[in-house]
Amino acid sequence: MKIIIDDKIPYIRGAFEGVAEVVFLPGSKTTPEVVKDADAIVTRTRTICNEKLLAGSSVKFIATATIGYDHIDTDYCDAAGIKWTNAPGCNSKSVEQYIASTLMVLAERKNLQLKDLTIGVVGVGNVGSKVARISELFGMKVLKNDPPRERAEGSAEFVSLKKVMDEADIITVHVPLNMKGEDATFHLGNGEFFSGLKKKPVVINSCRGEVVDTISVKAALKTGHISGFVCDCWENEPDLDLELLAITEIATPHIAGYSKDGKATGTEMSVHAISKFFGLGLESWHPSGVELPKQPVFELDGSGLNEQQIISKAILHTYDIRNDDADFRKNPAQFEQLRGDYPTRREFPAFTIVAKNIGEGTLEVLRKIGFKIS
Repeated sequence: MKIIIDDKIPYIRGAFEGVAEVVFLPGSKTTPEVVKDADAIVTRTRTICNEKLLAGSSVKFIATATIGYDHIDTDYCDAAGIKWTNAPGCNSKSVEQYIASTLMVLAERKNLQLKDLTIGVVGVGNVGSKVARISELFGMKVLKNDPPRERAEGSAEFVSLKKVMDEADIITVHVPLNMKGEDATFHLGNGEFFSGLKKKPVVINSCRGEVVDTISVKAALKTGHISGFVCDCWENEPDLDLELLAITEIATPHIAGYSKDGKATGTEMSVHAISKFFGLGLESWHPSGVELPKQPVFELDGSGLNEQQIISKAILHTYDIRNDDADFRKNPAQFEQLRGDYPTRREFPAFTIVAKNIGEGTLEVLRKIGFKIS
């Protein structure tokens, strides 16, 4: 059998070579000619898997090593008998870390006490539920909005989008891109949304670019309907709107989910899915070579610091979003290169804190975030 693999997918080399012919290619080079005699494709979001690519091919299975799958024409694949899978939740801890770093930087820049703020989490799936949890650990009031879950589970845990719009100081969006239907999310952040916000919140988009309308968010920033916009996902990537980039609070090149841990999990899920479908016997395969971070053990002295400052130091040691923001602003035309060559980070559990002068209550919060405490 033959498997086409995006050459930017990490840790996958060596997984299939013993059981299949493997071809590694950039996503942009995955063409109809290339996949014509392939049995499976392992891809990322940059390869559009539709009739144009797949018609007349022998492809039977597509695995995307990503949470999102709007790059797969699922209707066509279902009709053509091509099975597909994504990797739900693979990078949820990575996005949690991205949002945690964002919140700590916002708190520092704007002199905010997070425990005094309300955060609205729009979309409470694998990612949003972790963002809600860590926000609660920071002492924030959390408003959860998720209509599909609310219909299935009842209203006890969820609020309307209007309540989020009325009460949230920060709104972070974690929804899939749905173009139509009851739960359509295309341009959820439109002119009506922004003009209806009551508290001039900071809005964060780290899910899909098309969830927020570029024209509307630029207008909202200029008119003061929002006090800041943090953007990881952009409409028309990689041809993003440079005017929007210039006026964002924090800007990154679609790397919120790019931790080494999340990437390794997405790769593992893809390998296991293909193995199960074709009976290759690789269901126990695990990625190797996931190196340790710099300074996996670090000292944290809480003398003279409050709890938020201590937690901020810990989180920013693992990942300081300001570095990605600075690199991106210097080279916005290198969007794809910055993304493809991203020096992926490690998540909180890869780090051990040697704690000094930190109270047990704060240590327990750090443990719940995921840190090991020495």
